Amino acid sequence: MEASLVDYHVADAWDEIVDTDGSIRPAYREVVDSLRSMRGEDLRGRAEQLARTFTERGVTYAYGGVERPFPLDPVPRIIEAAEWAQLSAGVIQRVRALECFLNDAYTEGVVFNEGIIPRRLITSSPEFNRAAVGITPPNGVRIQVAGIDVIRDERGGLRVLEDNVRIPSGVSYVMENRRAMTRTLSGLFSGRSVLPVDLYPQRLLNALKQAAPVGVHDPVIAVLTPGVHNAAYFEHSLLARRMGIELVEGRDLVCHSNKLYMRTTSGEARVDVIYRRVDDGFLDPLHGNPSSLIGVAGLFNAARAGNVTIANAVGNGIADDKLMYTYVPDLIRFFLDEEPILDNVETHRLEDRDVLIEVAADIGNYVIKPVDGAGGAGIVIGPQADDETLAATREAIIAAPRRFIAQRVVAISTHPTLIEGNLAPRHIDLRPFCVNDGNSVWVLPGGLTRVALPEGALVVNSSQGGGSKDTWVIADHGPGDSAISTPTPWRAVPETVRQDGPSSLNRSDQQ
Repeated sequence: MEASLVDYHVADAWDEIVDTDGSIRPAYREVVDSLRSMRGEDLRGRAEQLARTFTERGVTYAYGGVERPFPLDPVPRIIEAAEWAQLSAGVIQRVRALECFLNDAYTEGVVFNEGIIPRRLITSSPEFNRAAVGITPPNGVRIQVAGIDVIRDERGGLRVLEDNVRIPSGVSYVMENRRAMTRTLSGLFSGRSVLPVDLYPQRLLNALKQAAPVGVHDPVIAVLTPGVHNAAYFEHSLLARRMGIELVEGRDLVCHSNKLYMRTTSGEARVDVIYRRVDDGFLDPLHGNPSSLIGVAGLFNAARAGNVTIANAVGNGIADDKLMYTYVPDLIRFFLDEEPILDNVETHRLEDRDVLIEVAADIGNYVIKPVDGAGGAGIVIGPQADDETLAATREAIIAAPRRFIAQRVVAISTHPTLIEGNLAPRHIDLRPFCVNDGNSVWVLPGGLTRVALPEGALVVNSSQGGGSKDTWVIADHGPGDSAISTPTPWRAVPETVRQDGPSSLNRSDQQ
């Protein structure tokens, strides 16, 4: 370990552990001292033990069509209390603003009438779901779970990379990473007040209970999964087990008279809340893909009738649209009357013809992202792309500028990572997870740190072969909860921006 640190060369990015002068940053000194006391072969042995633990527990992710253990690096990522307070406050602010936006977009549409966002941005979004118009959740919450991706830029500043409020995944790895680390490298935790991560299932269960239809005091809740072949099936089953609720597939459910039922050995049982891990288009074949075999016919009508709650809400994808991402700072100012705590990455809207011309002419210096992409799919990093890819990308953005955004290339921060027995810098990001029960927004301490394992790679997504690190939030006064209370999201909307009247999105001329 000592030799690895001596030979460690910081990349052309902010390094989380090693300062520019080669010294160890204060937050990491104790952990580095603990790691230095281990021989290199011992650390490699612990890393192999971590991998075996994940294999034995079935902690896997489907990558390239093959189930494999989700790689966990033995060197933890550490966030000190003061920085975590800023980061979590910024994430909560963002979720509150997006919650307000979604409620408004699918009801009154004030944000469009006031000119904050052009209406065509929503109606042209591939994630706009007309079936969701008029469906109002019982407690006003559409985002029960959010995953906000955050990076650190070249100067060490925190920036939001994207928002995930449809079906954010990865929280199971946060819990499993901590479980594995405390069993395999328990010495690293000695004397450190690391905030726990095992409160998440109970927090989520409470949020789902609070989302139950009006008049239901002891709701029946189920996790809806596409099935065992889904890449995140391990997470679906883990959350259902930890919450003590049923894990179901579409074939286990049926709708009668606008009510949802679960088939059991004792007959059909009413279901009040569905925590769905199925995409909008496949949830209900009557309102989406008619050939879907993983959804439930009639589910949307049952939700519209107020007899079942779908969490996260149908139609949330318009807030995930990467073009919408560019407007989130404006949403924060409009709905919350606050300045953004966390900045966006510099992003360009290609619908502006002058911007499109500039980006197309210099495309090799931009990151091009499809607005509806997920898991890193479709991203083109200009400086790392070949001429053929750049030419094809240039043609694509010119042909359909609404489908893409352009971002400046950010050398996201690096972290020492064990690669073939030696420490090497690898780029990382962070996905903090939020749970919203309608009365408060709670952020899981730490979240999922993802690592781009290939040298120089900037795409950290699990679906692109990335790994992860256990993420520690260090408490000031010992371990504890990190709840931060906020008003219920819709009540956060200033009275001056509310209007009476039917939703303008119901009008046929807004197609």
